[in-house]
Amino acid sequence: MAPYIYMERNGIHIINLYKTTAKLDEAKDALRKIAASGRKILFVATKKQAKDIVADLAGDAGMPYITERWPGGMLTNFVTIRKAVKKMATVDRMKKDGRYETLSKKERLQVDRMRAKLEKNLGSISEMTRMPAALFIVDTVREHIAVAEALKLGIPIFAMVDTNANPRDIDYVIPSNDDASKSIEIIVKAATNAVKEGLEERKTEAGDDQPKEKKEKKAKKAKKAVASSEEEE
Repeated sequence: MAPYIYMERNGIHIINLYKTTAKLDEAKDALRKIAASGRKILFVATKKQAKDIVADLAGDAGMPYITERWPGGMLTNFVTIRKAVKKMATVDRMKKDGRYETLSKKERLQVDRMRAKLEKNLGSISEMTRMPAALFIVDTVREHIAVAEALKLGIPIFAMVDTNANPRDIDYVIPSNDDASKSIEIIVKAATNAVKEGLEERKTEAGDDQPKEKKEKKAKKAKKAVASSEEEE
């Protein structure tokens, strides 16, 4: 992290905030483009001071997140993870169609426990039907398994990287304090705002396309009407 450190004082490394700002702007631009393309960014933060912040901000941006334990094989064994998510959906269907009521008290208790456990670990990714386009990680040292899986599959990594970490394997390094909740909130909020901007761009483009299609349809109808009138003459 030497290139991102401004100075050392009493054994504490001070991050160069000019470089943090530049790197954050670079990351925001890339995140906005990914969101505008309609792909998902998976946010990962399991440390106590980050999990609530990430859950609120990523959830508000409509992006999946992991704030409990990282499920081993979350990316490298995505098919199995999807099967676990489908189990949750099956239980939900059972409760709707009445099959749940036909189970014994003991069976219902087992089903409820399984559903609660899956919800805790995988609830936020239940809508993620395909692999994420990128990961946004708070604390790459703590989330080293997530980093390793993303590297293995070639998934781009955006991350808050503190002075105790190695930025070599991170595609979009955001040099920052990943221990202070205020610092985490500022960086994650900037990232999720960029995601929202990308989603708005996507909506605007979709809205602009609709009138064009309608105009084309109207033009085709007009041409057909003219052609048919000429034939009648």
